[in-house]
Amino acid sequence: MGERCGWCGDEPLYVRYHDTEWGVPEYDSRALWEKLILDGFQAGLAWITILKKRDNFRAAFEGFDPAVIAGWGEPEVTRLLADPGIVRHRGKIEATIGNARAYLEIEAREGFDSFLWNYMDGTPLQNRFRTLHDVPAETPLSQRISKDLKAHGFRFCGPTITYAFMQATGLVNDHLVTCPQHDAVKKLKR
Repeated sequence: MGERCGWCGDEPLYVRYHDTEWGVPEYDSRALWEKLILDGFQAGLAWITILKKRDNFRAAFEGFDPAVIAGWGEPEVTRLLADPGIVRHRGKIEATIGNARAYLEIEAREGFDSFLWNYMDGTPLQNRFRTLHDVPAETPLSQRISKDLKAHGFRFCGPTITYAFMQATGLVNDHLVTCPQHDAVKKLKR
């Protein structure tokens, strides 16, 4: 049995996230949207910071219900900027409201899950990286998805954020080949 990916260290919350969530293919539109939003909030921060605040984010953002968030305005932005349980960044909060509106348009047209999984032909890309050094920060595909998301009105979804999102949601399997989760995740298909 190999060692798990080194990025999670030995922090129990991080290890549990690595072992049960990260890289597992996600096919639920709303869950995909939530993870994209949280990856946007992570910009400039460590993922463990967001992970520790995830329940607070879910409470503050009404369970990440895009239909609710799309109707928000300055009163909700002000409320969220005063909430110490989340990352208080006006640009990211305002982007979340706009991203909810963009999500609803894509969801109504084709389904947000289909929009994303169509880039992968419905099947996760199986990478075979041996070291963390081998794993890219972005790829031509993450650049393309980022550009398309932005064309639909999304913000805080640059190619690096988009690639981290792709890894987290199992669009790509970037567990190292030495990690037990690599093969376990590889077996998970729609």
